[in-house]
Amino acid sequence: MTSTVIHSARLVTAGVETADAWVRFEGAQVVAIGTGDGWEPAERVVDATDAAGPGAVLTPGFLDLHGHGGAGHAYDDGPDDVRAARALHRAHGTTRAVVSLVTAPPPLLARRAAMVAELTRTDADILGSHLEGPFLAPARRGAHEAALLTPPTPHLLDAFLAAGDDTIVQVTLAPELPGGLDAVRRLVSAGVAVAVGHTEAGWDEASAAFDAGASLVTHAFNAMPGLGHRAPGPLGAALARDGVTIEAIADGVHVHPALIRVLMDAAPRRVALITDAMAAAGSGDGRYLLGALDVDVTDGVARLAGDGTIAGSTLTQDAALRTAVAAGVSLPVAVEALTGAPARAIARDDLGALAPGRLADAVLLDARLTVRGVWTAGANLDLTA
Repeated sequence: MTSTVIHSARLVTAGVETADAWVRFEGAQVVAIGTGDGWEPAERVVDATDAAGPGAVLTPGFLDLHGHGGAGHAYDDGPDDVRAARALHRAHGTTRAVVSLVTAPPPLLARRAAMVAELTRTDADILGSHLEGPFLAPARRGAHEAALLTPPTPHLLDAFLAAGDDTIVQVTLAPELPGGLDAVRRLVSAGVAVAVGHTEAGWDEASAAFDAGASLVTHAFNAMPGLGHRAPGPLGAALARDGVTIEAIADGVHVHPALIRVLMDAAPRRVALITDAMAAAGSGDGRYLLGALDVDVTDGVARLAGDGTIAGSTLTQDAALRTAVAAGVSLPVAVEALTGAPARAIARDDLGALAPGRLADAVLLDARLTVRGVWTAGANLDLTA
């Protein structure tokens, strides 16, 4: 079992920043943290200042609840594509991720959920799947094929749950659809986190979904009614519930950076910064597929070829961190939105913090918040490869 010490870093974890800190890994776990020179010798010793320069920052590994691909690969396309996209995001600090699957014909979507289930047994960085559809409101479908959208039925829910074999982590649905609230209850009873999203729901309908056990909001402000002073909508209902985690895309396109700061102030420790990244993340402009739909990426912004609807992002989580901090969010709060908040949202108490007993997932950043080192379960990723 390999021992590792990373020292002389600004440790940012669980909403707290500690100067001149060190962390010790034994194998896959964090076993100790401290400050100064009180660390014991280890097989691998990393001086954070040497590795990342003055002001080096050490954080828990980032966790992405919602992404569709990267490096030219879509998660829907198969195991090799999932691994290739994950390699891109891992190099940007995302040590673990939920694999989001777009709307598809139910038999195909079930096969994709089964594919992700198999990957969770071999690839520990893959936490399970997120079905972003087909239970979406047609008027708020975003980059999902309208003809494939459908209300949730017991038959479909059971088919997806069986295919996912206890690895479906999250399902996005519009609770106002026929059978929507029953679907929330069925999914929650199966251990799935239900997200209100791609919805026409107002305050009352969203509140009913949260009463039924929904605990997330899919990409706040996007594909839902706005936050109005007389009609608070689903986001207002989520802000009023302490137990609801709110996803946000901090790419400067989906949501104005100033609103990212407002959202974090309004919902402390409950905002999870996601990528919603599609295949173009890390790959440049051009034409791509998102599900069965053509997407054109221009200047890093992905839009449907037909009508210009925003179609995912080209974001990585380190860039989301920089955007949030530039908007005035404190570094500890921004880091928590990439680590502790998403881990709590899917009940992974082994992730999300650098503390004894947690998994040894960590990210080393320089003072400009550029990734300089990544560890997953104590294993160091070679960023020069």
